[in-house]
Amino acid sequence: MDKRRKSARFRYSSEQVIDKPFNWSQIIRLFGYMKPYSTNLLPKAFIAMMVTTAVRLAVPVFIGVLTFDHAIKNKDTSLLIKLIIAISALYLLSWGANTFRIRWMNYLGQYVIYDIRQHLFKHIQRLSHRFFDQRSAGSILVRIINDVNSLQDLFTNGVINVLMDVIMLFGIIVIMFVYSPELTLAIMVILPLMFFISTSLRKKIRRSWQLVRIKQAKLNSHLNESIQGIRVTKSYTQEKENMGFFNGVNNETYDSWRTATQQNALFRPFVEMSNAIGTAILLWFGAYLIQGEALEIGVFVTFAFYLGMFWEPISRLGQVYNQLLVGMASSERIFEFLDEQPNVHEKKGAYEFTRMNGEIEFKNVEFSYDDKRKALKGIDLKIKAGQTVALVGHTGSGKTTIANLVSRFYDPTSGEVLIDGVNLKDATLASLREKVSVVLQDTFIFSGTIMENIRFGRPDATDQEVKNASKAVGAHAFIEKLTNGYETEVEERGNVLSVGERQLLSFARALLADPDILILDEATASIDTESEQKIQKALKTLLNDRTAIIIAHRLSTIREADNIVVLDHGEIIEQGNHNQLMNAEGVYYHLVVSQFKMLDAI
Repeated sequence: MDKRRKSARFRYSSEQVIDKPFNWSQIIRLFGYMKPYSTNLLPKAFIAMMVTTAVRLAVPVFIGVLTFDHAIKNKDTSLLIKLIIAISALYLLSWGANTFRIRWMNYLGQYVIYDIRQHLFKHIQRLSHRFFDQRSAGSILVRIINDVNSLQDLFTNGVINVLMDVIMLFGIIVIMFVYSPELTLAIMVILPLMFFISTSLRKKIRRSWQLVRIKQAKLNSHLNESIQGIRVTKSYTQEKENMGFFNGVNNETYDSWRTATQQNALFRPFVEMSNAIGTAILLWFGAYLIQGEALEIGVFVTFAFYLGMFWEPISRLGQVYNQLLVGMASSERIFEFLDEQPNVHEKKGAYEFTRMNGEIEFKNVEFSYDDKRKALKGIDLKIKAGQTVALVGHTGSGKTTIANLVSRFYDPTSGEVLIDGVNLKDATLASLREKVSVVLQDTFIFSGTIMENIRFGRPDATDQEVKNASKAVGAHAFIEKLTNGYETEVEERGNVLSVGERQLLSFARALLADPDILILDEATASIDTESEQKIQKALKTLLNDRTAIIIAHRLSTIREADNIVVLDHGEIIEQGNHNQLMNAEGVYYHLVVSQFKMLDAI
């Protein structure tokens, strides 16, 4: 358990509380997503809000001053009837305007949330492999889903409500001052206390919501890891251990939510207490003014209405402020991702590969994943167009790193990687990767049909082209035996297929893309001997006039490569074809001999 907890702390180390002061410029940046709707939905919602606010400010005057001090005091029945009709009409107008305001703001909120999530997902797809190396899938999901969702209330209610409540408060104070400055000042004496309380709470509330997001990221990451690794968990009967760890993460998430909601809940009781104090002041001082004939009954009734209305927007402003704090915590995490820049940059006016011969050259290339240990050390390697080159070596020798640099998933720390004489740093990523296909050992199968999965690398391919690619790699036979053939639905990662079948699909997917350079990274490691023989036969035709880089531990699969490059700790120690290296009796020779001895022992 201790080891797992230690690894979990390391895994989530990038999820830290961002301790920054409340940043209004960041909130303004967040509200910038409303700009596309500033000529349509926002003006409509603003007009509806102004109508609602004007009506609510007018009604107490109609009920208090006009009704009590004019109609009732003067026993004017006709005026009283007119006022009742007018007040009813005002309430009806307010109801209609409020209905449209809520509808338009809900539309606006949903559009903005859609835009933010779209922008965030699009940006994340642009980021380099290094970004994903440092973060778990669960923590990324939290930011795209939970953090964006947490902004919904802010956009659907917060923005217009703030304006409405500020205008309401200003209007109430102005009207109250007009009718009785003394009574207004007496009631307002409680405001400094409210300001002090909100100021002291805001930092704690913001940090507590940041912590909630971090704990959610940790929970989601663990869930994602547990579900994907459920077979390993069951194989080692670690369900109890896994459940214990989940309980710990779940309790942390619960505790963070409880703390945040408790701190949020502190604000409203203070508002209610302030309302009670304000009411007591109104009754005491208002009665005193009435007795001294300094205040009319109608004005007192109007003040009672306004006092009830006064604390309502203050309470809502407190809630909106809490929404701003939640939005601040979420926006900090969202903008942290949006401000992340790809490690692999594309220059302006970069070269676009319209065709590719496939000549690859490494010139004194060095590379490090962590700026500490070098994965490649001064690699000089030239691969001719149409040549098949195999990379051989122990785990960690740099084979996959070379493949990653050819696809430009990373840029070399120093030196140059060129294709057809073009430095890859000077080429567009899209044109490069359209002409370079990679087949990995760990094949990812998407949810969908077999046909859709194979067509993934080339969406415009016809059904017949998909079938031809499948036949070429020996996948057609097993696909035809499936319940619905090429229209068979497979779930995420293709768990209904065997490992070998998934690998064959990845071959078909890569070959359908018709790349000029094909990289096979341990692509035949999970395929049985019979399937391997089919693939080897297909590859002889498919690799003709196509540059290929093959990474393999099973040395039997690379015997016919034009050049075999042996790597050790990031350096090339020997290279040549199979016969040349066997005659040299060097590292490659001993690798082959030891592998065949192991097979004989089996």
